[in-house]
Amino acid sequence: MNSRSLRGTRLGSLSMETDEGVLAAPRQEAVYDCPNGHTIVLPFSVEADVPATWVCRCNASALLRDHERPEAKVGKPVRTHWDMLLERRSEEDLQVLLDQRLELLRAGKLHQRRNL
Repeated sequence: MNSRSLRGTRLGSLSMETDEGVLAAPRQEAVYDCPNGHTIVLPFSVEADVPATWVCRCNASALLRDHERPEAKVGKPVRTHWDMLLERRSEEDLQVLLDQRLELLRAGKLHQRRNL
């Protein structure tokens, strides 16, 4: 390219193409109502599955207008480390192991690690 032809243009910030003949994809608007009074209008493709709920900017769950709230999903209860340990060993077994380790520690056969 001739360097004179580029003079006066801003490369990357200005497109030489026009919007003629370009058709936007068909869209639909989904309106969500927040329990805190906010209204959210979002464009979706007509082919997209519109979700029944949307998280509002206030972190509340906004519901799609003219729809019922979907059923809450039943999740698994939170398992702690103690719960998982009790799945592998009984409390009696754990007490025996603890007593053995304390006996070794007190006898000086088990050394504590130093934190560096």
